[in-house]
Amino acid sequence: MKKIIAAGGLVTNENGELLLIFRRGKWDLPKGKLDKGEEIPACAIREVQEETGLKQITLGEFIGTTNHEYFDTYSQQDVEKETHWYAMQAAPGQPLTPQTEEDIEEIEWVRKEILDVYFNNTYPVIEDIIRKYLNR
Repeated sequence: MKKIIAAGGLVTNENGELLLIFRRGKWDLPKGKLDKGEEIPACAIREVQEETGLKQITLGEFIGTTNHEYFDTYSQQDVEKETHWYAMQAAPGQPLTPQTEEDIEEIEWVRKEILDVYFNNTYPVIEDIIRKYLNR
């Protein structure tokens, strides 16, 4: 089985809202594959910037790692994806720009009190890492 290392962020704004992206019919967090020679924290920041359009992000603490498997239709093989997650803070007043070439349709700042609504349409590993982040 092919293994992919990825990194992403649990990004909050000045109001304490969490950034979620809508991709391929599910609410998700910004993340992506590690480039050759790239450090994992740098990958997390780069991927969040690319997928959301945010430019000014402060890297915070390491939150945890998730693992999941899926079938990659492009390479026609099973893949194990290990994603490293970091807390991040976005500087105020930045526009959000969905990376449409990565199938991102929407980006929203979500109040923590209503995250359960979004959990109804997300992946179990995403809900798990968000809950771990909120309970730290």
